[in-house]
Amino acid sequence: MKKLIFLFIGFVLNFMNAQTTTEMVKEETIWQNFKYDMGSIGGGVGYSFSRPLHWKKKDWVNFAGFTVGTIILNLADDEINSWVNGIRSEIPEGLKEFGNHYARPEGNFSLSGAVYLTGLFIKNEKVRRAGVLMMASTISGGVIQQFGTRIIHRARPLTGKSSSNYSIGHFEKVEGYDSFFSGHTVLSFANAYAIGKQFKNPWVKAGIYTVGMIPGFTRIIVSKHWLSDVVFGTVMSIVIVESIDKYLDSKYKAKYNNNDKKVSWNLSFAPGQIGLNISFN
Repeated sequence: MKKLIFLFIGFVLNFMNAQTTTEMVKEETIWQNFKYDMGSIGGGVGYSFSRPLHWKKKDWVNFAGFTVGTIILNLADDEINSWVNGIRSEIPEGLKEFGNHYARPEGNFSLSGAVYLTGLFIKNEKVRRAGVLMMASTISGGVIQQFGTRIIHRARPLTGKSSSNYSIGHFEKVEGYDSFFSGHTVLSFANAYAIGKQFKNPWVKAGIYTVGMIPGFTRIIVSKHWLSDVVFGTVMSIVIVESIDKYLDSKYKAKYNNNDKKVSWNLSFAPGQIGLNISFN
């Protein structure tokens, strides 16, 4: 399985390097670039945490709508978990193992570290920036997720409790009550989404996003998370990556998209249906 992960890292790095035409900055040393990038990671993390302070009315309305949508999605969690119980034995063990190992902190930072160090040593600003984006996004997402689980205390499916079982009112960790929201999903899809931004080809993007979604899918299969935990984690990772990427536009000359980075989502409701449409400009 480790060989598969490293092969994936090698594929991504080779593809990204082939796509970029950024000129090398010979006058800057590796150490100077490293210090600058570490500062950019810290700045990106701080920027993502401070964004709600700058939200306008529309942003708060969108956030409220997404929160309501997540709550409504919770109503289907028990039924979906029952359906998963019927197909669990049909899911290949290799897929579950990949989903579990890829999104662990060591797997996550192995990937982002490999991308960043490659860009640093070949003096490729676009690849460096990609690594910075990946690391800043996963740090931000990881911190937010940890606070979320300590505040909300939602029971995991494997406890045998219902999806509506919470232990709110304290900050201490409770075994089995750290379901909302999925940390594996945040780490894996933040990396996948950050890498996907390097490519214009929709098929390449789709392939990368599919790999990034495997951990969230497997966490549902192994009864560690409910569907709403994974959906919320996925959207959170997208919002965080877009926010930090916008910040990095002011820090690096190399850009993936010359347009303003804007994230918007719209929720639609109908009998028995919930629709979520996310657009990026």
